[in-house]
Amino acid sequence: MDTIFIRDLALECIIGTLEHERHEKQELLLNISFSGDFREAGKRDDLNCSVNYREVENLVISFVENSSFLLLEALAENLAEKILAFERVQEVSITIDKKKAALKAKSIALSITRNKI
Repeated sequence: MDTIFIRDLALECIIGTLEHERHEKQELLLNISFSGDFREAGKRDDLNCSVNYREVENLVISFVENSSFLLLEALAENLAEKILAFERVQEVSITIDKKKAALKAKSIALSITRNKI
């Protein structure tokens, strides 16, 4: 399996269960990796044999910035489904840090991994 990473993507969205969180966008930090068999891309030097990471990044930006979820779990689950829809992606891992959720820690984070069935 080959893996592509999108690291330290800072985005803002409506996320949380508290009243003020429902009205003000908060910054989230996303780290995403997605895997598949991309060896043909390396052999042929052909993007059509891989996944265009720019398309994935654009999808993530658009989806997250226009989303409104109560839970990080719901945001991550829905985002994973969208990334897994790319033909060559077999597995996706998403970690989301929410800085404002922590009392004294740097952030609270959630990480999920999902596979195509």
